[in-house]
Amino acid sequence: MNVTPVTPPRPIDVAAVFPQLAPLARTATRLHPRPGAPTWHDSSIGGPLLWPAEEPWPHCEEPHVVDGINPAQSPADLRLERRIFAASHGRDLTPEERETLERIRPPRTYPVRLAVQAYDGPIAMLPVAQLYVRDVPDLSPPEGKDLLQVLWCPFDHPIMPRTLLFWRSAAAVTDILDTPPEPPAVQFDGYLPEPCVLEPEQITEYPDHLELSEELQEQLKQWSVPQAAEEDMDPDTYYDCVLSNAPGWKVGGWPAWNSTDPSPQPCSECGTGMQVLMTVATFEEGDDAGNSWSPHPHPGAGPYPGHRGYNATGVQIGSGYRQHLFVCPAKPEHPHIELMT
Repeated sequence: MNVTPVTPPRPIDVAAVFPQLAPLARTATRLHPRPGAPTWHDSSIGGPLLWPAEEPWPHCEEPHVVDGINPAQSPADLRLERRIFAASHGRDLTPEERETLERIRPPRTYPVRLAVQAYDGPIAMLPVAQLYVRDVPDLSPPEGKDLLQVLWCPFDHPIMPRTLLFWRSAAAVTDILDTPPEPPAVQFDGYLPEPCVLEPEQITEYPDHLELSEELQEQLKQWSVPQAAEEDMDPDTYYDCVLSNAPGWKVGGWPAWNSTDPSPQPCSECGTGMQVLMTVATFEEGDDAGNSWSPHPHPGAGPYPGHRGYNATGVQIGSGYRQHLFVCPAKPEHPHIELMT
């Protein structure tokens, strides 16, 4: 981790204009994933996990059925396809590359009628993230733990991958599992993360406007009219896009509510109001006209060729959403929940 990207300062200190927001400020750690070759001992997205050799690798026991429209691919074929696209960037495909790509994705006839694919038995879960507390200051682990590992099943359950969280002490792992099992198939390409190293950066965030009082929402809306006009933006979205919370992969901070309204999320064990632990993002860039959240220097080299949108991780949630993982702040080891927004 050599050069930490820097998020540009917000164009306006919104808490100075609206002091009601000051006590609602939260820190978040933007992860800034970029292509790389992380090791067991690195914080990463899609990289290898510091997993004890004696501990069983997690498997998903739930049913796994593919809809017959989007054929599932093996992780090996998806990685090969991505390597071919990356190697051929800027030139024509070779006959051998075309043949390989057609094997992976045979030409379709329309209307598409594929057999429904069902996978019997447990499915090995895939590494999504490994985060060391030393790198990510907004992690709040259980006592004695300094490492968070996130895995998911590469199938919808029902509209996004089912995740598992593991908190552990890195020093306690002395014999590492070097070749974990992999699932036979991945339902969607975006459920196979590309290995990325991280450039963590801590920032300050404020709640989405939907989490504020109606009075404050109206004040923000009226105040945003001239601000948004200067940026040729919609005043209804100016605060959320530019001033409240950052896009992309991050830990802590506030969730964004783009596709659903916020609702209380009590812990199923103790009733404590849950808070967002981590955001899994499709896009690193924001929705504002000038991409004001884009850090300098830019941490990535763009998407691998053939993937839509800017995201070095290759992950896509739904048709371009976020997956928030919520945990109990009193007991992070209590059951967590997932929400797509």
